Amino acid sequence: MTNWVFSPAFQSKAAALQALMKQWDQLGSWWVKGSRNNIKVIPFETIELSVKAFKIPNLFNAFTYKYIRKSKAKRSFEFGQYLKQQGIGTPEPIAFAEDFNWLGLAESYYISEHLHFDFMFRDLVERPNEFAEMDQILAQFGVFCHELHQKGVEFLDHSPGNTLIKKSASGFDFYLVDLNRMKFHQHMSLACRMKNLCRLTPHEFMVRAICNAYAQQSGEDADELFQILWQFTSQFQEAFYRKKRWKKRLRFWQ
Repeated sequence: MTNWVFSPAFQSKAAALQALMKQWDQLGSWWVKGSRNNIKVIPFETIELSVKAFKIPNLFNAFTYKYIRKSKAKRSFEFGQYLKQQGIGTPEPIAFAEDFNWLGLAESYYISEHLHFDFMFRDLVERPNEFAEMDQILAQFGVFCHELHQKGVEFLDHSPGNTLIKKSASGFDFYLVDLNRMKFHQHMSLACRMKNLCRLTPHEFMVRAICNAYAQQSGEDADELFQILWQFTSQFQEAFYRKKRWKKRLRFWQ
């Protein structure tokens, strides 16, 4: 790897982590193996690592990530550090690595501590009848979303697969993953805040519960929040399924 950056807590482990990454593809077990990004869970001393290998970029993006824009790995690491500083849940950032050649970025990795969680927000969406504590989870999640926005964080990939949920003594804790797309604001408008939540669930009862909890924190009218968020949710769902139908038609004619 040409460029390594470590969090201060793991700087003393730099040599060991670099040695591990030379054979990372032969170690541990696959957590995600996809066409875009791959994630492996690898034991390291007393913890487990989540090693995310980003897809090798095309020539245009390779050049962009070297000379114009930060790589996804670097953004993931820096955004993870910022979230931790703000007291927002995310797996502990450990390091990122970038390998450059004369064309630009070749390979990149983001390393964090592997989080042992109980379920994802997606599980609530797909199997709502299996969660007896649904009301409590959604109420606490609404509080979490309000805190996120109060701290000016617009998580652009705020989708059901990117929030991990862990039971705790106080109820439930929430952890954001897939961090490379975020914006940060001094102030977020009501429309910006509600639109940021529109990809989470198509279920009306879940949207209403999140809005009720959010409104208790913000002092805004819960019905008004619901009307705005439900409109954004409906628009997103319509666009999502329209795109899905077009892809199905294209596959039919190929």
